[in-house]
Amino acid sequence: MPSAEIVFTGGAVFTANTVRSRARSVAVSGGRIVAVGGDEVRELIGAKTEVVDLSGRMLTPGFQDAHVHPVWGGLDMLRCDLAEYSTATDYLDAISRFASANPDDEWVLGGGWQMSAFAGGTPTATALDSVVANRPAFLPNRDGHGAWVNSAALRLAGIDRHTPDPPDGRIERDPDGTPTGTLHEGAMGLVNRLLPEEPLDRLTEALLVGQRYLHSYGITAWQDAIVGSYGDAGDPAPAYMKAAADGTLTARVIGALWWDRAKGLDQIPSLIERRERFRAGRFAATSIKVMQDGVAENFTAAMIEPYCDGHGHFTDNSGISFVAPEILNEAVPLLDAAGFQVHFHAIGDRAVRECLDAVEHSISRNGRGPNRHHIAHIQVVHPEDIPRFRRLDVAANMQSLWATLEPQMVDLTLPFLGSTRSAWQYPFGDLLRSGAVLAAGSDWSVSSPDPLAAIHTAVNRLAGPGYEEGDYEPFLPEQAIDLATSLTAYTAGSAWVNHLDADTGTIEVGKYADLAVLDRDPFDAPSDEIGHTTVLQTFVEGERVYAASDA
Repeated sequence: MPSAEIVFTGGAVFTANTVRSRARSVAVSGGRIVAVGGDEVRELIGAKTEVVDLSGRMLTPGFQDAHVHPVWGGLDMLRCDLAEYSTATDYLDAISRFASANPDDEWVLGGGWQMSAFAGGTPTATALDSVVANRPAFLPNRDGHGAWVNSAALRLAGIDRHTPDPPDGRIERDPDGTPTGTLHEGAMGLVNRLLPEEPLDRLTEALLVGQRYLHSYGITAWQDAIVGSYGDAGDPAPAYMKAAADGTLTARVIGALWWDRAKGLDQIPSLIERRERFRAGRFAATSIKVMQDGVAENFTAAMIEPYCDGHGHFTDNSGISFVAPEILNEAVPLLDAAGFQVHFHAIGDRAVRECLDAVEHSISRNGRGPNRHHIAHIQVVHPEDIPRFRRLDVAANMQSLWATLEPQMVDLTLPFLGSTRSAWQYPFGDLLRSGAVLAAGSDWSVSSPDPLAAIHTAVNRLAGPGYEEGDYEPFLPEQAIDLATSLTAYTAGSAWVNHLDADTGTIEVGKYADLAVLDRDPFDAPSDEIGHTTVLQTFVEGERVYAASDA
């Protein structure tokens, strides 16, 4: 065999293959892996071979984020980015600085605030008016399911005490009905529709900013969880096509086309057309995103039983199914028959059940197909539905970073779920033991895209270093999964969901050299140190797309 172009050697290699074998050297030529093994691989080192000395560190497959919003995350970084702050005072200071530094912007746009920073998770227009009064401001929260607006934005949108709540959302109000400045779910659309459209060059810049950031965490592929006109950022599909055409898209990307819950079954032909139109280079929009419910913190996650009032008594609110089950049960078989993968958002136990029911309807009508449907978030799963993931071949798409106690969970979730349902949250261990396929993602910019931080939480059920928000005990430690399983979910599992497993996701001869070099072997230290692990280098097809300054 001729000399390799790159040889990684001198450390541990986590292959993520079916037996999770370990190796110590990997050779790469022509963008693909040509040898995996021990010292014998070093025989492929020639005069022109680049040798990457692992020095006892670990080489892994490139991470794949199975649920992420890179264009929106990059746009947040270009706008008023509140993600690094955690208090109401800091948020207002940051907004004031941004507004002063960008006096010509028609709107003050940005976001990333935490609900736990405000009483009841609902900031007010009055507070925002104190720093931005002369032009409208629209700032979604970190999870994207609510927005903070000022009085100018409310006036511009015509939102007052007489404005009804939309069917899929809620306007936060004073006792007399006056809007207070927080818009939940579909109510955001009352203002969203007025926002200036971001030009293609700006969205493309945001994509490349987001891509650089994800590469810095060892991420080489992902599934963009909403490709369509949603929220305050515009449709990212043209930006992907532009980057794919000019060669600046270095990641492999599957796009999940947005299912517009207002359009029903009539939109399927247009989704088929968009699938054909949005396919180029490393980008293919072959999935469909169905957001079945909201989030628990604003009581829009769809629950089988109603929410509690914080004192253990049931209320009359059990959340919102954004797509009526009878429509979902028709849509999913039709999408499946058209060759689409369905990527569900489901937070509450009723939403999870409705998604599983729809897949079951699809199987009864179409038989079992190759589309690899998956449910993201899976926060509250009724125990009776755990074995259905395996039985229906539905992958469990974990956002592991969320499976921990922190103020938002303690103050805004646990009291309103009650003790029984609180114990059903993020049941990764039960899903693993039931035989479900596990994939992993971050939902960035909702939360950090750092796979090692998420893996730390999956293993320890505690926040990793730098992510702690208080001194808490492990959250439901019986649902922890081991390090190898979590690493595999973030590599081979997500590659399977992305239909990229033939060429990526594991370190095996013949596969693309999509790889990440970690700064240590996390198996060599106690599990509570996993989160200290960082990425030194990232490669796509053997091309270095990221290198830390100390790599």
